[in-house]
Amino acid sequence: MASAVHTEGPSACEPQKEEEKEEQQEEEKEEEQQEEEKEEEQKEQEEEDNDDDEEEDEELDIDFPGQRTVGEPPTKSPSWEKALVGKIAAMSVIEKRLLLEAIRQCIQDQNQRTTKAGEVPDVSTQELLGSLNLGLKQPLEKTFLFRFYGLTLREFASADLVKKHLAVLLQLSLQSPSQRSGIALAIGITAASHMEVVWAMMEQLGHTRVLRSSCTPPDSQVGEHPDPSAHGNWVSSTSLLCYGQMALHAGGQILPWVDNIISRMVYYYSRSSHDTALNRSFLSAAAMLTKVLRWESSTQSYKFTQIPELIQGLLCTLQEEPNCLATLFRPKVISVIAGLSSLRPSLKPMVKSRILQTCFQSLYQLPPMETMKRCSPSLESAPDVMVLYQKSTEALNLLLQTFISENKSMDEVCFLLQHTEPWLKSDQSHERQRAVQSIFLLLKCMVDYMGLTEDATPSMLGHQVGLLMLLWRDKDEATKNHSCQCVCLLLQLLLRQKGSLKEFTYLNKMKNSEARTLRESEMKFYHLVQALDENLTVAQHTMLILTLLHGLCSPNHVCCDLASHLLLMVFEDGSVKAEQMAEILQGLFREIPCIIFKDILQTVMKAVTVLGTQHTQETVEVMLSLCHPSERQVVPLWKALASNNQLARKVITLLYVKLKLRPPQLLIRLSEQVELVSVLALDTIYELLYIKEYKAIVRWAFAGILLGLLTQLYYLFELGMVKDAADSQEDVLDMKRLGPCSTCLEALKGLFWTTNYWEVFAYLKLQRGWELFEHLETYTEGVTLLARAMVHYDCEIKATLGQAIIALKSSEERENIVAILIITEFLNSQEVTQYMSRKAIHSILSLGLSNSNQMVRAMSLMGLGSILMEPQKVVLLRNRLAGLLDSFQKPEPKSLVGLMEIVGDILHCLGHNGIGAVSLKIAQLLLPLFEDEQEDVRGGAISLYGDVIHSGGRKFQQGLKSHAFQSLVPLLLHLADSCPEVVMKTKLTFLRCAILLKWEFRKQLFSKLAWGQGLGAENDIFMCMVESNFGRCHQFLMQASVYLRSPHKNLKLTAMKFIGGILQDYFTNLCFYLKKGDVKFFRKQFEVLRQEQDSACRRFYRSFLDDVTELYQYSVQ
Repeated sequence: MASAVHTEGPSACEPQKEEEKEEQQEEEKEEEQQEEEKEEEQKEQEEEDNDDDEEEDEELDIDFPGQRTVGEPPTKSPSWEKALVGKIAAMSVIEKRLLLEAIRQCIQDQNQRTTKAGEVPDVSTQELLGSLNLGLKQPLEKTFLFRFYGLTLREFASADLVKKHLAVLLQLSLQSPSQRSGIALAIGITAASHMEVVWAMMEQLGHTRVLRSSCTPPDSQVGEHPDPSAHGNWVSSTSLLCYGQMALHAGGQILPWVDNIISRMVYYYSRSSHDTALNRSFLSAAAMLTKVLRWESSTQSYKFTQIPELIQGLLCTLQEEPNCLATLFRPKVISVIAGLSSLRPSLKPMVKSRILQTCFQSLYQLPPMETMKRCSPSLESAPDVMVLYQKSTEALNLLLQTFISENKSMDEVCFLLQHTEPWLKSDQSHERQRAVQSIFLLLKCMVDYMGLTEDATPSMLGHQVGLLMLLWRDKDEATKNHSCQCVCLLLQLLLRQKGSLKEFTYLNKMKNSEARTLRESEMKFYHLVQALDENLTVAQHTMLILTLLHGLCSPNHVCCDLASHLLLMVFEDGSVKAEQMAEILQGLFREIPCIIFKDILQTVMKAVTVLGTQHTQETVEVMLSLCHPSERQVVPLWKALASNNQLARKVITLLYVKLKLRPPQLLIRLSEQVELVSVLALDTIYELLYIKEYKAIVRWAFAGILLGLLTQLYYLFELGMVKDAADSQEDVLDMKRLGPCSTCLEALKGLFWTTNYWEVFAYLKLQRGWELFEHLETYTEGVTLLARAMVHYDCEIKATLGQAIIALKSSEERENIVAILIITEFLNSQEVTQYMSRKAIHSILSLGLSNSNQMVRAMSLMGLGSILMEPQKVVLLRNRLAGLLDSFQKPEPKSLVGLMEIVGDILHCLGHNGIGAVSLKIAQLLLPLFEDEQEDVRGGAISLYGDVIHSGGRKFQQGLKSHAFQSLVPLLLHLADSCPEVVMKTKLTFLRCAILLKWEFRKQLFSKLAWGQGLGAENDIFMCMVESNFGRCHQFLMQASVYLRSPHKNLKLTAMKFIGGILQDYFTNLCFYLKKGDVKFFRKQFEVLRQEQDSACRRFYRSFLDDVTELYQYSVQ
């Protein structure tokens, strides 16, 4: 049984499974049929939409918007319409009503059938047409019944009947585009005779939404309800088409209604959700309105206030277009806008700007042509992308021509071109190409057909020309050629305005020629630049240059290179006027930080040099005003001016002249002090001192700058600008901006430092001489000390003396004071008589005696009593000095300090005459005084020693050098003296010894003496001394060993450091040079440390005992 059940079970289930399979197959077939039906419906709908599109395309002709078609009506009636209207007119009212009912029934029947596009084969329509005996050819147009309906309504005389039948018409289904177009056509035809009635019905439609009841079309299936928003759009779309047809068929009577119609169109469009159907209806309505306005000859006598709102709606449709070309929608919109733009009143600039921005964006932002071709549908019915793009460009060109035809001036040209700027500067090659092409077509049309009727010279033309010039090396050949031709065309327009026929013809030939080689291309550029320089106004030329300057900052090297070379061409042409300099240099100053490429910056600097050579004074004045000279952005410009030696000299001279522009204090308000030209010149000079390109020029102008700075500082004291005088940045790293007085003082220091007269700087630095310039009370002492240092080191004596003589003759008292202080001190120089005779000097000093300033008179009198003017005083002073030497040799001199001061004064008075052999004796007397218990005596002796070694003359210089060598160790050790004043004087004398002995690293030694601190500085000074006297370290050891017994702890510790360093680093040399007696003496001095109570001394002894013992053993062998 079990087996039976098992075998029979499956056979019993098989019929059930077969039934299920059959049911599934039937369901699948039904679904396939439904899908096929849907696809057929979609295809039919698409075909219907395409037919509608074709009809719309036929309605819109793209021609020149400025042309008006005269004698040809905006609508073409069919050939059979006249006969049909005649039959309708012959009917009675009842017959007409019955006819309308029949037509309405035919329309409903037509909607319930699926018909082939473009044909009406139903029987009811054939019967209707047969009763009229018109003999119409088949097939009829799809909107025939609606035209028939409208023509019939138009012949009614009763407004009530018209209103009633219009209401019936508006109750028809609106789902089909052809149905909406037909209803609109009927209403438009009716409006030709019943405008007010039709308008009232349209207003009622807008308020009551009467068509809401017809949201379910008669042929819709149960349960299918259209989307409410879709139904609203159908109503809006129908209404828009109705207003368009009303305008199209009403003819001349529509003009008073235009603003009302536009307002209703804009209302429906703005209140609806935008879809393709609505946008098409809005465009069609606007196109029909535009068409009738262009046809009516009296249109220009009306002013339409709602045109901007209608254009704004059209721009919205344009913005909603996909970023591809598939239909003629884009060129249609632009063409309609062009037609509307020619109406009165003229559009405001803001409206025109919106139009241009939107149209340019819609067309220029399309993908490249190759991309659009690849993405376009492959259907046979699909329009050619190239054709669509060409029509779009034609429409855009016509729009631009429309704007120009309204205002044929260069102002309007510039207005249009300025909206292309974002596209001319685009990173996308195809966008630049399209923008330049539009400009080229517009300008070519103007040159060939329009011209300019109004004179205008807008400065922005230069900017537009500059943008086009920056495309002369574009990678796209078309862009490159068109941009060059555009510049030629613009020049032709300018020349035609001026009436220069010869140049016009030459440019026309140049425009049509194409460069075959790079050299020919560059020559073409050169000729164009020349033509621009000659024909642009100053303002236009300035804008051209500013645009090229902005092009320097492009990330594209080719563009930057072109901009820099064009600038160089413009500047070398000599066309830049003085009044342009401010704007040009300010623009250049803004752009320089953004220049990426070094070679571009170099070319720009060459251009600046050319510009500075042509307008040096204006260049300097503008650069002074660009920013505070301490800001580094302006430095490249100053460097550029220094590339030409003659130009750099002019620049420094101008700055010197500016430095002397010092208005009296009474004319200066406190708030304006920082804006003084002299202060700006001062700050600039200070910065230029540290620019290597100006090093030689500063050296050339040394004397003038020196006198200018000294006088400027005195002037600033007079103005009371002394708060910041002590805020020197010499010893700190703080880079805050200095005040005028500090800047002047730092510039004075920098003048000597950067021109390699560092000895003069050091002379004052190590005597705190620069601090004398920080106060008016000590200012004259500072000038005197500075002049004395210049005499000591033979620093620009001739040039400075010449400048000082000029300043002494000046009417400015401050200049007289500075000059006489320098002159009287320079009388101690042996070079003065080489440049001036005593007679000439006497004349100059006598001039000072008549000066109104007491100091000038006193210093002049002192100069007349100098050794130079009275040589007989030399013998008297030398005799006096010899007598003073005896005072040094007395066991207990009463006042060594006073005695040394007198000797120092005599040395100063003798000046270049010197003291001969006495100098060596004085040096020998002073050396023991270095170790005097009294700080004043030590300091005075060390300071006077530095003067003495420089006053012996060439004959005794060798002996003084030998003595100076003996003083090196004492001076080195006294750098650690317990008295700060002694230390400062020791630094100066130590440096003067190094200068006398001509050490190699004298400048570095000064830096360590002036600013060095800690063990590092001590070690550097030690190394400098030893290395500069290589092979003589054993002598330094013997001199330093004496100080191991010094009662002064600082000196003893310093001596131990020095000795320890020599023992460590130069032990081999010591073994070679030290004799047995020297070692014994040194060992004796060294053993003293063993008994010292100071732990440091004992530690030093233990550390170096082995070295000393080894040294001794080596010496006794």
